[in-house]
Amino acid sequence: MPATYWTFRRLGVLDQLKGSTFVKKYSVQFANEWGKESQPFYFFEDNPHECSQTWQVLRSEFDRMLLENARKHGAEVVEGTRVLDVLFADDRAYGVRVQNPDGSKEDIIAKVVVDASGQSSLIAQRLQLRQPDPVLRKASIWTYYTGAQRDPDLDEGATLVLRTEQRKGWFWYLPLANDVVSVGVVSSIDYLFRDRGDHETIFYEEVERCPAVKKRLAPGKRTAGFYATKDFSYRSSRAAGHGWVVIGDAFGFLDPIYSSGVFLALKSGEWAADAIVEANANDDFSEQRLGSWAPTFLKGMERIKRLVYAFYDGFSFGQFIRHYPQYKRHIVDLLVGDVFKDSLDDVFPAMEESSQMQNRN
Repeated sequence: MPATYWTFRRLGVLDQLKGSTFVKKYSVQFANEWGKESQPFYFFEDNPHECSQTWQVLRSEFDRMLLENARKHGAEVVEGTRVLDVLFADDRAYGVRVQNPDGSKEDIIAKVVVDASGQSSLIAQRLQLRQPDPVLRKASIWTYYTGAQRDPDLDEGATLVLRTEQRKGWFWYLPLANDVVSVGVVSSIDYLFRDRGDHETIFYEEVERCPAVKKRLAPGKRTAGFYATKDFSYRSSRAAGHGWVVIGDAFGFLDPIYSSGVFLALKSGEWAADAIVEANANDDFSEQRLGSWAPTFLKGMERIKRLVYAFYDGFSFGQFIRHYPQYKRHIVDLLVGDVFKDSLDDVFPAMEESSQMQNRN
């Protein structure tokens, strides 16, 4: 999401991103189950600042960039070391137990433990805080192509969201560097995996059910195997405790549809870091201090989730804008990630009304 710009600027990695080979992303575009594509939602239409452009990143290179930037700014980086457990005394976290590359184990003591362990969610799992989303029980299968269709000019790096027939699911279509496209299907767990064969069989059955993605893949060649994951929507019931805080996917993950994962991970990490600085200054490592950022963060996360729910309820972005042009800025703000402002809540009653009209038709 383009709103990652402000965290990138604060981290000091904007120049590296601008100089990278990552494909520039200016918009999101949708296609319905018959293959009809919407007009692109250009992020810069309401805000011509450079923050309205972002990138389609290769995560291995992007993550390495952030790691080396942390090292450059003084972080002690240890690689090849496995965290075995978080150390607690009563309800307070005071460090971690690790296994070094040579197999030896040691305890590392800290005033604050930040759990950024991704979907492993070490602290949330240990304290039984992880709550699966009762609505978003989805699964995905994805792979990579070269030579597949890419749009020209500004639209080359657009994120494409392409529905399948009868709205059973959708494909993401993400143009990456070196002519690579990441393409994956998302649908309910029961539909995607129940008695349907291997991942390749399921993937290509769904391609046949999605005219928009079939057309785009036709000139291309698959260059990787198939990957799958399921039941990936969840949230921790707490963002912090005495001496610990959880951020990024360790705290929660919504859905891949709007590319919100990296944005929410960066923003939670940034705000948690600010809270830790304040905790150190006040010698106060309580849940209230370390989790002071969580209420505002959760409001933004909930707004994105409402947009996710609307999509799976059959919400049409194109029809909505035609009927409610006054709310286009609100939709673009949600897609950009400018979600931490209460004025956005004005759009949701109109979205619900629009979805009800579409479902009646």
